[in-house]
Amino acid sequence: MIHRLETIRLVVPESAAAAYEAALAAHCRSVSRFSTASSQIEIEGVRPTGADETGLALALAIAAAASGVATVPQRRPIAETGWLARTREAFPEQRIGARFAIRGSHLAGRPPAGRISLTLDAGMAFGSGEHASTRGCLLALERLAPLRPHRILDLGTGSGILALAAARLWHRRVLAADNDPHSVRAARRNAAANGLGPYVHAILADGWRPRSVRRGAPYDLVLANILARPLAAMASQLARHIAPGGHAILAGLLSRQAAMVLNAHRRTGLRLEHRITTEGWTTLILKRPGAPPPGPPDLS
Repeated sequence: MIHRLETIRLVVPESAAAAYEAALAAHCRSVSRFSTASSQIEIEGVRPTGADETGLALALAIAAAASGVATVPQRRPIAETGWLARTREAFPEQRIGARFAIRGSHLAGRPPAGRISLTLDAGMAFGSGEHASTRGCLLALERLAPLRPHRILDLGTGSGILALAAARLWHRRVLAADNDPHSVRAARRNAAANGLGPYVHAILADGWRPRSVRRGAPYDLVLANILARPLAAMASQLARHIAPGGHAILAGLLSRQAAMVLNAHRRTGLRLEHRITTEGWTTLILKRPGAPPPGPPDLS
């Protein structure tokens, strides 16, 4: 059998976990985190075999310097189906905040009452609810629930989890964009599996450049769970494409990177409304000043 995928496995102390998660997240299609019996943290990333070795080595070196913990990654070629089966076994139901529950398709029994339940398997596209940045975004959505935005963009959608959550929360159509074809396909499959195909429109798009993304503006809500530097680089574009009174939820940044991202957006006139920090990761809720324009009648 020809193995096209490999795992990169690291075992580090809790204090170094966030830095190494960020390093793998930048070079892997999916990153999982598990606690070990020895109170260490096991971090496992899955990526195409041999992809961007120089970039991966540099990211791991930066994580080592930032955390003060050096470690040697273990590599193993795997078949995709074998990895998915093993990951599903370790993927329990996740209850996030007061509103959301994320459940794998392997789980039996009824979803919990009173929650928005989404069926998502840990897969090759980022976003299964396990990572602290995804949980932070779901908590931010819960906080903004009374606002009922009409035009919603999920930039860097990954598995589509945030687009699905927004669509189910507000019964609104969501544009879900990603520059990875695999993620776009995964988001479409997940939307269909959750009965949200008509609400979630997943497209292949790289940031704000494509007309297919810009023509939906101005957006009342933009979700972007990406990485700190791309978020900071796109700050002016976000400010141009968000409606007065609109909000942005930004995540994928380590807590020590939050100031850099926040300052980049403050320079464009956006204001910090709330900050959520969990397990060394920060989610920012930003707002563009001004009164929102009147939206269409709410028929949901």
